[in-house]
Amino acid sequence: MADPSNLSAVSSEDAAKFGFTRDEMYSSNLAGTVNPYDRHLFLRHKSYNDWASRVEEDGLPNLLSSALKSRKNDIPVKTLLTVIEGAESDGDVLVFPEMIKYKGLADSDVDGFVEDVLVNGKPWASGVQETLTGSYIFVCAHGNRDKRCGVCGPALIQKLNVEIELRGLKDQVFVSACSHIGGHKYAGNLIIFNLDSEGKITGNWYGYVTPEDVPELLDQQIAKGEIIQRLWRGQMGASTEGGDKTDEQKLPNGTEVKENEKHEETTTQKTKENVDGCCQGANGFTCCMTASLEANEKEKSEEPREVCGKIGMCKLTSWVESWEQHHVLTAAAVVGVVATVAVAYSYYRRSG
Repeated sequence: MADPSNLSAVSSEDAAKFGFTRDEMYSSNLAGTVNPYDRHLFLRHKSYNDWASRVEEDGLPNLLSSALKSRKNDIPVKTLLTVIEGAESDGDVLVFPEMIKYKGLADSDVDGFVEDVLVNGKPWASGVQETLTGSYIFVCAHGNRDKRCGVCGPALIQKLNVEIELRGLKDQVFVSACSHIGGHKYAGNLIIFNLDSEGKITGNWYGYVTPEDVPELLDQQIAKGEIIQRLWRGQMGASTEGGDKTDEQKLPNGTEVKENEKHEETTTQKTKENVDGCCQGANGFTCCMTASLEANEKEKSEEPREVCGKIGMCKLTSWVESWEQHHVLTAAAVVGVVATVAVAYSYYRRSG
């Protein structure tokens, strides 16, 4: 368990009730507690201590949130909005996984920003765009929304900044307090955006994080791009390469679709092999001869003939041809016998 002394600004009573030693810690399975989504916006707005319980209903966050809802059907990918601490950088918008920052979004800019960036996928015509580098950690510290995040969040931010300083990562790893991201009972909650082991930008959500877990998060998730399974809630991710590879990740069940297509192709090929050149009727009904029947007929006669339309007619034609051939041979044999007898009788008469 974490050392409660990390909660220096919190009373011992609140630390026990809302902090890292509370009874509900580790009581739920974390994996799968994040709904699928494709893009995350972070809007800088005031200090986290000043946020109302519903910060998304305040000023600029409210305008941007409302615009996202009204244009939901026009935005091609599912997009989340979270408020982060701002101060002198109020209005800056960070976009992941694109790793872009737009500076100074104002109330009057919201509709144009949503139209350009989110609906049409273009740079914001009225804003200054910067490329983000490094890793970003967003820690829920929204105490006015839930006391657990208000207690755990600031302690995690303090510990993260200490460990980042010790590792000399101040210019590579950036920490910000963020508003409610769902699942207060999992506090401490945080999201880390960084490159994974395959070179893709991912947003990994973690819960039940304590100050004691911070070194592991920096050494494993940040340094190696490897998730910590016992704390992992879920992930948002996309390729940094863009283009088709990014789009491929947005197609649900893409792998399964390809496997199904391959299976259908194999099935079709096998059906073709079984029917072997015959026509295929509705619902898989075969309306021509099978390959083995054609081979037998070919052995009987090398003369070309029209392929029949129904298997019953094929069998009838084959039977008629066999019957005709049988009687021709019989008649020829009878004629031969009669001729032999006649010749013998004629010879007998002349000799007598």
